[in-house]
Amino acid sequence: MNVLGQLGVVVAGLVLAVVLLRLNFWRALLFLFPGTVRIEPEAPADQMDLPDALAPLAGQLQALGFTPLGSHEEKPLLQRATRSYDWAHPGERVFATLHLGVDGLPRLYLLTPLAPGGFVVTASYRRPALDLPGYRSGSLEDASPERLLRAHVRRLEGLGPVAASDFTWDGRVQAGRAWYQGLGRKEIRRQNLQGLLWTAIALAIVASSFLGRRAG
Repeated sequence: MNVLGQLGVVVAGLVLAVVLLRLNFWRALLFLFPGTVRIEPEAPADQMDLPDALAPLAGQLQALGFTPLGSHEEKPLLQRATRSYDWAHPGERVFATLHLGVDGLPRLYLLTPLAPGGFVVTASYRRPALDLPGYRSGSLEDASPERLLRAHVRRLEGLGPVAASDFTWDGRVQAGRAWYQGLGRKEIRRQNLQGLLWTAIALAIVASSFLGRRAG
């Protein structure tokens, strides 16, 4: 292969590596450092700017006895913050959170903190199923809030006491931080393993390009 051909292969490889890194490097960081996700309160209940697409689900939650708490933002490294909208049902010991997925569709999940440091998470969209000591995570795709709540409450059985925290806006923010820094790390790493692998491939392409040029 002539020099121009070799240079073209190198450039094509570097372009591919850059694309892979842009798409996956932040996921690799999330895999390695899940506790670095920043969670901050955004607006109280009476100032929540709820998207129209989430309004029907919000109405169903309130009909089930959930009360609005406020919104919060979650910001991984190198990514924009995403906004979530929180409700609570103290009687059932459950937080409910609404947000828009990357596809723009409404998403709902229920969260209950357990003592000490455990969680139960049930989502209405596809989510990894995990069943560990003090931790359960799973989903019922496209389930209504009522059906999701029934399933979530059943899944709390036999998992020990619910954490002795009040189901307030501050309590929800603290639970989110504890999830990222605690048992939620296993789920985060499962979700972002592919990003870590693609990042490793991209870095290998970059390394081989430069090593190949030096060897030449």
